Order: sequence, then C-alpha cells, then structure tokens
Amino acid sequence: MKVTLINTSDAGGGAPAASLRLLKALELKQVDVKMLVNEKKTSEPRVNSIGSGSISRLKAKFNFLYERLPFIWFKAKDKSVRFSFSMANTGTDISRQPDILNADILHVHWTNSGFLSINNLKELLETGKPVVWTLHDMWAFTGGCHYAGECDHFKNECGNCWMLRDAGEKDISFAGWMRKNDMLKAAKNIVFVTCSHWLAEVARTSSLLKNFRIETIPNPIDTQVFSAKDKTAARLKWHISCNSKIILFGAANILDRRKGITYLVDALNDLKNNYPDTEDIEMVIFGKNKSFDVNQLPFKVHELNVITSQTDLAELYSLADVFVAPAIEDNLPNTIMEALACGTPVVAFNTGGIPDMVEHKKNGYLAVFKSASDFAAGIHYVLNSDNKVELAANGREKVLDNFTNELVAAQYMAVYQSILNR
Repeated sequence: MKVTLINTSDAGGGAPAASLRLLKALELKQVDVKMLVNEKKTSEPRVNSIGSGSISRLKAKFNFLYERLPFIWFKAKDKSVRFSFSMANTGTDISRQPDILNADILHVHWTNSGFLSINNLKELLETGKPVVWTLHDMWAFTGGCHYAGECDHFKNECGNCWMLRDAGEKDISFAGWMRKNDMLKAAKNIVFVTCSHWLAEVARTSSLLKNFRIETIPNPIDTQVFSAKDKTAARLKWHISCNSKIILFGAANILDRRKGITYLVDALNDLKNNYPDTEDIEMVIFGKNKSFDVNQLPFKVHELNVITSQTDLAELYSLADVFVAPAIEDNLPNTIMEALACGTPVVAFNTGGIPDMVEHKKNGYLAVFKSASDFAAGIHYVLNSDNKVELAANGREKVLDNFTNELVAAQYMAVYQSILNR
C-alpha cells in the first residue's frame, strides 16, 4: 500500500506537526508512505517538495501573497480575521507529480496558504484514486472560514459572512461554498477524517459533507519524546526557579484570536486578586509574539518565543506545574496532548475537541466556556491540588490509551484498507 500525505508544509504549525507525526507513525507500521508539501522545512527524507530551487520557492511565495493580500486589503473585516479565511483561488496542479501518480491512496491534510486551490483539489479527486481527507479545522465544509465561531451558515449554504467587510448573500463565502459543492461532485471514493469528535459532529451537520463517510481518528504523538523529564534539571537548564509554581502557556502564534489570550489575561488577574498564596507563581510563555506586552500579566514572565525542538518542548512541559490552554475554538490542540504526555495537568475551556483529551478534575480542569473566573479557579485547583501525582499519572495514561503512534496508525490503516477494497 503506497500512501501520499499532502500538506502545505512539514513544520510550522499544528497541521504540519500532526501530518509529519502521522508519516512517522505509518512508517513504523511498515507502510510505504511519503509526504508531498509546497515548502519543505525539515530534513525528513520521506518528505518531498513539489519543486526545488529559487524558482519554485518564488512561485510558492507568489501564490501565498496572491491568495492572501487581496483578502487582507479588500475583503477582511478587520485584522483579527486576516488569516481566518482562505479563498483558495490560487495554487498548483500536483495531479501529475510522481508521488501522486505512484500512490494507491491520496491523504489530504491542510493545503491552504496558496498550495492547492479548490480547483486543484478537484483535480486530485478526478484522478480516481481513493482519497482520505483529514480535517484539521472547518474549512473543507465552509465558504472559506477555518472556524465559524457562532455562525452556522455552513449547515445550508454560506453567505453574509461575519468575517467580511462586504458581507452579502452572494459574497465570497457563498462563492467558496458553491465551488466546494462543485468540487465534491468529483469525489467518488473518499473518507473524511476528523481529529476530534466535536469536529465530526459539526461536519455531519454541514450541507457539503453530511452525505459523506466521516470517521474520527486523533493525531498521534511520540510518547517517548513527549514524556516526563526531570523537573529540577529542566528548570535549572531554562533558568526557572525550583521553588516557584510555574504556569506554562504556548501556541504557534499566541495572538491568534482563537487561542484566547485575552481570557488568559483576565483569568490570571482574577487568580492574583481573588486567591491567596500567589506570590510564588511565575509564567513561561512560548510561541510567536509580535505585539503582546507580557508586562500586563500579573506574574513574572519568562518569554521564550518560538520553540521548534520537540526535546525542548518536552522539557518545558515537564518543568511546569500546569499548562493553560484558553482557546475558544480548537480541534485537537497538539500542545494539550504534549503536556498530558509529559504528565502536566491542563486547564482549558470546555469547547471544541479539547474534552477528547482533558477530563475534568481527573487530568486537568475544564472551565466553563469563556469564563475567566472559572479558568482562574481551574488554575488554582491544579496548583494547590492534593492529588498532583494522580493528575499527572492520569494525563499520561490518557495519552497512552488513545493517542500513541501505534494506535493511530492502525486506525488509519483500517480506513485505507476499507477504501482500497471498494
């Protein structure tokens, strides 16, 4: 069985990380698997770029800007949604690439940012090869948004999109919905996979995907890399006090609207003002940060910026007493799974796919959605729990029981076999 995974890149965000982890998980199961990307960022030998050299990189950059800049300049309602909506009106035809032609199964992941247009996706469906399409967000069944917020237009047809400055019945979200509706007519042998049960439930209510087979398979994680490290040694290495209670927060981009940093600020202030014994609390923050002023947080902050090494990430999770994930929209965040694998309890809102990982007061705390006060209560609960060892052990057990390379690869292999036999 020859499988080609298709993703915009192999590093630099949640979907690239998840795709690359699946590649390695399938490889461990002796699957003949490759990954085709627009831009290769790692040295992984099974990852191939659609082109090489300066001309290819220039084309990739042009496609990204051609797809993104008109939306930012003329369509986006404000800067908070600049990267929340993808028109996918430009891209590259990869249907004649060797890794596509030689594959028995095409496994599509996240292909935006100028990699594949909707028409390019249709060209892949028209090859007649079996397709598995893993959804890392809602984009496949909306008119263009990656997460719809409170909007449910995707249940019928999109239009009057709240992300657009020129919203109307026939706006670009309606046009995107129509183009996807046409694209999916070419899908003869396809299975959609969601990483969380929440996304599967939402997808099944969508007008575009409700008649297709939808399965739920989580992202895999390497439980040897992501495992508890020596806390004292990790703190000494990262120059963190061994006597402090450490709150860890991180994301690819901490200012991403969905990651909820405004709720975190409110929760931390609530924690500082309404709970005793907070003098020894410090924070560690990692991820891209262009403009957030960490001085507005009420505790001492160690800011580490972008962390690319998985070994470093595992050390950061291990040195923390709690990982906080105040996301208001998310599928199956890698950071939460990584923290639990390292035995670090997680405080998060009860939303999206997060309850697939966090069990209330068993391996963390699920706060009432958008309640900063309950989020603060959750942080206080974890930091002062009498069951810290049990919380840590339960987090690790949750990952070992559900998200290992072997378990996830086996589930995907069963899906592959089912569509090969059709």
